[in-house]
Amino acid sequence: MKEAIVRARVDPRLKADAEEVFGILGINTTEAIRMFLSQVRLRRGLPFIVGVPESSDLLLPNRMRQDAIDSLYED
Repeated sequence: MKEAIVRARVDPRLKADAEEVFGILGINTTEAIRMFLSQVRLRRGLPFIVGVPESSDLLLPNRMRQDAIDSLYED
């Protein structure tokens, strides 16, 4: 069986945190990636919902965010 190599650059802290979880699950990073790719193939899409919450203040323009913050202090 031929093996393809998958490479990705990620934040070192993210990698370490994920590997800690994998260790608890009894798998390594390679196995986790294989599982993820298998689920993508099986579901023909991502195996989880990806989206942005409708009420996310992070998406508001700066002025609107500041107005929302200011309104908290108005009495």
